[in-house]
Amino acid sequence: MRSEKGELIGKGLTAQVYGWGEGRVVKLFEDWRPAARIEQEFEVTRAVHAAGLPVPAAYELVEVEGRRGIVFERIDGPSMFEEVVARPWKLFGAARRLAELHAQLHGIKAPPGLPTMREQITGWIDGAAELSAAEKEELRRSLADLPDGDTLCHGDLHPANILSSARGPVIIDWSSATRGHPIGDVARTSHLFEAADLPEESPRHILWLFKMARAALHRTYLKRYFRLRGGSRRELEAWRPVQKAAAARWRAMMSAGK
Repeated sequence: MRSEKGELIGKGLTAQVYGWGEGRVVKLFEDWRPAARIEQEFEVTRAVHAAGLPVPAAYELVEVEGRRGIVFERIDGPSMFEEVVARPWKLFGAARRLAELHAQLHGIKAPPGLPTMREQITGWIDGAAELSAAEKEELRRSLADLPDGDTLCHGDLHPANILSSARGPVIIDWSSATRGHPIGDVARTSHLFEAADLPEESPRHILWLFKMARAALHRTYLKRYFRLRGGSRRELEAWRPVQKAAAARWRAMMSAGK
């Protein structure tokens, strides 16, 4: 099926999403995004969709106007973040729902071919120019003591990556997916609760509300997740230093366009 690029629907750090005929969109990546990473996102999304998780169907790899892209099923509906902006009283319910979706995807074994979480974090630590050699070595030792796993891990689960559709919530953007330990994946989202900034264009009342409620929302998310899947704060804290360093390196890479 061939179509024409339509209206701009959304944009992120690595790509823009456009309409692509009836019921589809095309995610067109920036020139600096490696072809191997794009192909990996395509294959992972297809595998996760086949496993029955609420994920858009991925149809084909394309090239449009000299840019590589992926054609996805179009999911009509606001993100969880947009829903909270429109209805701030649903903020804590959204934190619980985020935990429930995270617990659901951690019930799936990772599809073959995914990089391990350990490999991903090691690569990010090794490439972190802001870390000294001694700091890198300490983080590598900490990572070596952490458990492996074969669970499907999203790597960037937050409210902007969950769309509300007629069939229920749908999880998007599997570009950072790995095979690893579920608490390691929870630690990545936990770090976002603690340190991530909201979009600059967010309404002032939402910025204020999130600032005031950030810690309580974080507790709500963790409490619900641990109730559903197990785990503890102690396990989470063991992952925190390496995930904090990984997140810092990821942000630096995205800012530099690498």
